[in-house]
Amino acid sequence: MLLHDTLKKYRLILASQSPRRRQLLSDCGLEYELAERYEVEELFPATMEADEVPVYLSRLKSEGYPSELAENDILLTADTVVIIDNEILGKPADEAEAHAMLRQLSGRAHRVTTGVTLRSCDRTESFAVQSDVYFRALTDEEIDYYVERFRPMDKAGSYGIQEWIGYVGIERIDGSFYNVMGLPVQRVYAALAEFVK
Repeated sequence: MLLHDTLKKYRLILASQSPRRRQLLSDCGLEYELAERYEVEELFPATMEADEVPVYLSRLKSEGYPSELAENDILLTADTVVIIDNEILGKPADEAEAHAMLRQLSGRAHRVTTGVTLRSCDRTESFAVQSDVYFRALTDEEIDYYVERFRPMDKAGSYGIQEWIGYVGIERIDGSFYNVMGLPVQRVYAALAEFVK
């Protein structure tokens, strides 16, 4: 039986404001309900290793969900970070920060890690997926064009791999492309299949 048939007796709830995550979940054929927006303060211990932060934050988002889960509910939360030199690049505060982040990524490799948490009324499973992304050296003109045209202020690391900058700037990826977009759908699909066994 296909997973989307198995999931018909469950209510899969996606707690994310990311349009990329919504698209990816829909594109892999899974029906879900979008959770109403709620706020979670995304703070993590200063001593935490950068690679551990996304799972920690995905669990924080899951625990912060304001409604009690029913018996057939599965809540999906996720957090994606861009890591370079063990430093987390979040969403840029403004254009100047977006330019600075892209200059930092230019001509170098960085890691994208997504933490995912699945939670029902009686259990919680979390995992992380990592992808290494290699940018060629970008010119200032290319960075200016991208930031002004695509406004990547809602994206970790100031870029979307599925946008112009990904087409012209990324030489290769080791790992899941969709993970870099914000949700490692193959791993999520497999984890959901295991979760509802």
